[in-house]
Amino acid sequence: MNNYQETLDYLYQQLPMFQRTGPAAYKNTLDNTLALDKMYDHPHRSFKTIHIAGTNGKGSVSHLLASVLQEAGYKTGLYTSPHLKDFRERIRVNGQMIPEQDVVHFVNSFRKKNETEKLEPSFFELTVTMAFQYFRNEKVDVAVVEVGLGGRLDSTNIILPEVSVITNISMDHTALLGNTLAKIAAEKAGIIKKEIPVVIGETQDESAPVFLRKAKGTGSPLFFADQEFSCPYSMLLPEGKQVFHVNRKGKNVYPELKLDLLGGYQRRNILPVLKVIELLQQKQWEIRTENIYRGFSQVVKNTGLQGRWQILGNNPLIVCDTGHNEGGLTQVVEQIRNTAWKKLHIVFGMVSDKDTDHILPLLPKEAIYYFTRAAIPRALDETELQARAEKFGLKGKTFKTVSDAFKTAKNNANEHDMIFIGGSTFVVAEIL
Repeated sequence: MNNYQETLDYLYQQLPMFQRTGPAAYKNTLDNTLALDKMYDHPHRSFKTIHIAGTNGKGSVSHLLASVLQEAGYKTGLYTSPHLKDFRERIRVNGQMIPEQDVVHFVNSFRKKNETEKLEPSFFELTVTMAFQYFRNEKVDVAVVEVGLGGRLDSTNIILPEVSVITNISMDHTALLGNTLAKIAAEKAGIIKKEIPVVIGETQDESAPVFLRKAKGTGSPLFFADQEFSCPYSMLLPEGKQVFHVNRKGKNVYPELKLDLLGGYQRRNILPVLKVIELLQQKQWEIRTENIYRGFSQVVKNTGLQGRWQILGNNPLIVCDTGHNEGGLTQVVEQIRNTAWKKLHIVFGMVSDKDTDHILPLLPKEAIYYFTRAAIPRALDETELQARAEKFGLKGKTFKTVSDAFKTAKNNANEHDMIFIGGSTFVVAEIL
């Protein structure tokens, strides 16, 4: 393949891709990942890693950690998924996306090597290998690696990290991970490695015993970040950042910690980040307090993170957020409730494998809905979404495209209203 577009066509169309087709692309074994890792001579062994799993918040936690590590002077790789606009968002070094020619070169090298191996990897399996190979080539000091789905069988789970992180557990991907919080927690706990410290972001009754049992079995020091730190509230600053006061045992240990990511739910995400940094400092990593403050205040600039309570316009207020499961949308709705508006307009679409019966009741009944679908095969039909939503008292019209839905919402809203766009990462991606 000679150019970037041809390469993307191969990745998207020739390989099974969970984001577009759903569970059919999910592999219940690491065999392909291990074979690819061997094919490229184990690139992940060339740099240190931090591994991050969880149902919600893992993207924010990953970007926060990467930003702080960059500020501390470490050459930092960042692997996340899915992307919003450009495939290359998934693979960054010090915030810069992998160059197009490196994507082309890697895929060409794989196809040549695979003439004899005859592997049939998924999109995600090949992308993980691409990231690790690129990080080795770039000689990164450390890579922050976000789990794609679950943990135990995720392609990223071949690394031996400095610290493992599990942000929280909520009902999501139940067809693949299990239909109880304990079963989902067991899958996420699969990233806990022998004697490697693990940080849990939120203490939850159903998941905590699972993590404690697994960590005891592997001899891994276990820390619940929300039992060590507390951050009861945040305040919005005129400069468009929010400020936190983080306490430990009643003492203010991080006063006036500014963050350029909005959304009150970030007060939960910052706690595991602070605990990971503390553990790295104990391992003699050189991370100073000013690196933490600068890293927190410049996440977007340092890492390019988008789609987390992102304000796209004012008068009317236009906000998008990629929260798309029960836990994520609970936090988003709480944030909507804490925002001033006269009328609420919601541009909303979902993917077909989400549990609408658990998600739709969470949404505000007083909103005007613009039901739509993203341009992917996995999207839930907008008329089906509307029919399901009506059962829960949600009223609105249907639109065949996200852009039509958004345009109509803008035409209907006045300057004191709010337009929220969400329900699916892919709906947000089309607006951005």
